[in-house]
Amino acid sequence: MVTDAATAGVNWLTSLLTMQGLTSTVTAHPVEDESGESCWLTIAEEPLSSEQVQALIGEGGAVLDSIQYLANTTLNLGKGQDEQQAFTIELAGYRAKRLEELKTMAAEAAERVLASGEEYEMQGLSSAERRQMHHFLAAHEGVATFSRGREPDRRLVVCLAGAAAE
Repeated sequence: MVTDAATAGVNWLTSLLTMQGLTSTVTAHPVEDESGESCWLTIAEEPLSSEQVQALIGEGGAVLDSIQYLANTTLNLGKGQDEQQAFTIELAGYRAKRLEELKTMAAEAAERVLASGEEYEMQGLSSAERRQMHHFLAAHEGVATFSRGREPDRRLVVCLAGAAAE
């Protein structure tokens, strides 16, 4: 079922693409996961050139992250906490692929910390990815996580449970 928020998201993202001179279809898909319900807005890849797709994703997903941040900020402006909708912007399977990479990285970091007993810093994660990693690593027994540093050099730290300190 497509909600009013999903329709607003599709309209907003379609307008943004049009302002950039890009013509593509945007579809909405409600997704229920561990962190609750969200709405995935998927940009159709077919009408775009590979250069346009790469430009919209950006290095390390930076442009896609920025578009997603704008969508979440703009579409939830003036709404109460219980009315807000989380939006994820997907293009060319980037988010789904990155999600699997993050899960693998989380498992490897947990194994490394449990084997060595030493903390492990993960760099190069966006704030949204750090939130996901905190969530994924919470499922690993014996490890804890915290963030260290300030943007743009904020890092996720994985350590043995009971050793977490900023």
